[in-house]
Amino acid sequence: MKVLVTGAAGQLGHELCLLLAEEGIDTVALTRHELDLSGPGDAITATIARHRADWVVNCAAYTQVDKAESEPGLAHAVNAVAAGAIARAVQDYGGRMLQVSTDFVFGGDQSNPYREEDAVKPLGTYGSSKEAGERAVREVLPEALILRTAWVYGEHGHNFVKTILRLAGEREELKVVDDQIGTPSWTRDIATALLALMRQDASGTYHFTNEGVASWYDFALAVVEEARALGQDLCLQRLLPIPTRDYPTPARRPAYSVLSKEKIRPLLPAPIPHWRTSLRAMLTAGTDPG
Repeated sequence: MKVLVTGAAGQLGHELCLLLAEEGIDTVALTRHELDLSGPGDAITATIARHRADWVVNCAAYTQVDKAESEPGLAHAVNAVAAGAIARAVQDYGGRMLQVSTDFVFGGDQSNPYREEDAVKPLGTYGSSKEAGERAVREVLPEALILRTAWVYGEHGHNFVKTILRLAGEREELKVVDDQIGTPSWTRDIATALLALMRQDASGTYHFTNEGVASWYDFALAVVEEARALGQDLCLQRLLPIPTRDYPTPARRPAYSVLSKEKIRPLLPAPIPHWRTSLRAMLTAGTDPG
């Protein structure tokens, strides 16, 4: 099996490339320098077609949720138009495509986990662009594989865990939103799920996160507790929960974005770890400065 990964320098793309290498799988790792998804569609299609990979995993995305509100054209170009261009290339040579998507395609107004078939209702530009990307891929490749995930963090790249660790090392007090609910998801576990789906030649839409539910405040508290248990010296004295209204942002966030994993569980090689277990494993492994 030959796998091409876009966004190979990002959090998830980097982790997936590491896992594929460990498994001895022929991998083509394309970063933004090799494949600029904001560029012309013909150039994107030509780059993908040149490698003729069995699977193309599109991990690349415009993920700056707030900035997307002032750059809707760029967000749509990267998350929707480019996804369609990749799909056309894959269709032309007869490969398979795995599109990575997000909980932001949902509106967050449920109180029970979102299933794959639930109606999408994105709240802002980022979610709308990712939902448009899903549609663009399906229109070209009805049998494409789409995996939605949420609250992603890992050893590589910028993320919530690294931000909390940095701020907790600099400040005595932090305030974190406690009325947005979801599930933290470790890139290693997501990558493992992606590989399992590819190996089984799966198609259709699936959800994957770690097990359990948390608010951003719960997540931050766990980061601090686990870091201290590992011997990290932090300045933080007070971690305070606040409502979303006290932390205004340009883009609205889903209040509830827990994803159901009932559909994907039978396809995975092992039980899905609880988010706190995976957080501990990530912090134990350490983080890089990326």
